[in-house]
Amino acid sequence: MKIVSYNVNGVRAAMNKGLVDWLIKEDPDVVCLQEIKALEEQVDVSKFESIGFKYNYWFSATKKGYSGVAILSKNKPIHVEYGTGISYMDFEGRNIRLDFKDFSVMSLYLPSGTNLDRLEFKLNYMDDFIEYVKKLNTKIENLIIAGDYNICHKAIDIHDPIRNKNVSGFLPVEREWLQKFIDSGFIDSFRQFNLNPNKYSWWTYRANARANNKGWRIDYIMVSYSMKNNLKYADILSDVVHSDHCPITIELKK
Repeated sequence: MKIVSYNVNGVRAAMNKGLVDWLIKEDPDVVCLQEIKALEEQVDVSKFESIGFKYNYWFSATKKGYSGVAILSKNKPIHVEYGTGISYMDFEGRNIRLDFKDFSVMSLYLPSGTNLDRLEFKLNYMDDFIEYVKKLNTKIENLIIAGDYNICHKAIDIHDPIRNKNVSGFLPVEREWLQKFIDSGFIDSFRQFNLNPNKYSWWTYRANARANNKGWRIDYIMVSYSMKNNLKYADILSDVVHSDHCPITIELKK
């Protein structure tokens, strides 16, 4: 069982850059997309269906061309949950979850804190979201939350921790929240297999950052601790270029 998570920064743009062909080669079972920037009717979903993703679910933002998440699956889920019920957030299309027999997978797109208003919005949502997840954990034993968390966890996860210490995405309050989130019962799947520095999932388009690997690791596949023994593999696919992010992946033992 292979799961991919990918902030595509516009699913239609990514499709024009070869996303579908790449999915054929990668051959995942489930794909969590973030920042789709489209309504379902604006996407040629038949291209995904033709390569095996017969079940695809879209949760777009009310604002056109903004945010939005989706999950593509080769297997039919038991249940689909759109949003979280956190009303001030759901209109931005930031959470969708598929429940299967043995596990559930959520595609998550946490907001960025690009200015003071959005930072406050982000911090409020983070607090409400972690409470939501704690309740969810009492109902769902094996939960996978994949997506763009817009937070670097530790200094190893960012190319310049000193200069970025006061930048949203690496603020102490954000990093503490992410540790609290992990401590609530999750595993950072990538760090189970790779403790090396200089592994990132996002690069600004400015100053040739990607070519120089001046990046941030802000995309995660968090897996319930109950699934620790099911983890087979995890990686960051930094050579895949359809977006300013790159895809991340895990494989689970059956």
